[in-house]
Amino acid sequence: MSIAMRDAFGRHLEKLGETHPELVVLDADVSSSTKSSYFAKKYPDRFFNVGVAEGNLAGVAAGLATCGYHPVINAFAIFLSLKSTDQIRNDICYNNLPVIIAGAYGGLSDSFDGASHQAIEDIAIMRAFPSMEVIVPSDAHQAELALEYALTRKNPVYIRLNRNEMPDIETDAESFFNAKAILCKEGKDVTIAANGITASMANEAASILKKEGIEAEVFSVPFVKPFDFKTIFTSVAKTGALITVEEHLLACGFYSTIAEEALRIGIKAKVESIGINDCFGETGPYTDLLAKYGLSASNIADRAKKLLRTNK
Repeated sequence: MSIAMRDAFGRHLEKLGETHPELVVLDADVSSSTKSSYFAKKYPDRFFNVGVAEGNLAGVAAGLATCGYHPVINAFAIFLSLKSTDQIRNDICYNNLPVIIAGAYGGLSDSFDGASHQAIEDIAIMRAFPSMEVIVPSDAHQAELALEYALTRKNPVYIRLNRNEMPDIETDAESFFNAKAILCKEGKDVTIAANGITASMANEAASILKKEGIEAEVFSVPFVKPFDFKTIFTSVAKTGALITVEEHLLACGFYSTIAEEALRIGIKAKVESIGINDCFGETGPYTDLLAKYGLSASNIADRAKKLLRTNK
């Protein structure tokens, strides 16, 4: 049974606190929303609420990391990526410190608070920092695996978390720990590489396409950095067509990561990118917002059919 990603992450923090005495959690007065309150209740001496001061949150975490701790800073993704940028760059990344940056309410998932609270540029910012790894889980289980993975790293890791409950994606832990793209469905006609929660829409789109005789090969791709180019490009060499899907601005995010490498090595294929195109979000029900920006199974299927009708 699927649960909300923030609940899964909060409960896993609490669980891993038992086996990782170096784990400390820092919060910006939003623990009831991010669910780091579970950890705070069980380990009050290892939990620090710095108040609504995200820059200080990152700076204090950097200091703790130099003292042998493995800090997790857990706050809203939009404020971590914008208000903590200086400290994340100069304190954490420049010194290559093992700090886990858990950005809650990623993408459009803080839907009713509108554009000011919706993180649609966070991946672009975080992937630009040297030494930073970037993970966008597709579901609750991948969020748990992302935390476990990050605790094995000696460098900064950004984990983007969704607010809501999402359909489960079958994920092999070994593949995840090797930062591999996760094969969801095999196909020969088009490759769909989906980042984060869009993997469930991509799976549904593949089912729609199958009814029309189109076989889509679907991947859940949680790792934006490092990126498993080999798996995706091997699939594209077979299908000759690629659709990327992300809950983020198309500029400098998941699609851009793939496009940069494809241009460098000369990959040739039909390509379509689905994401938020140079605009801010707005207030409304989450599912409706996803559909408005093209992040629905029906739109992915339609775009795939259109792509396959075009000439290379």
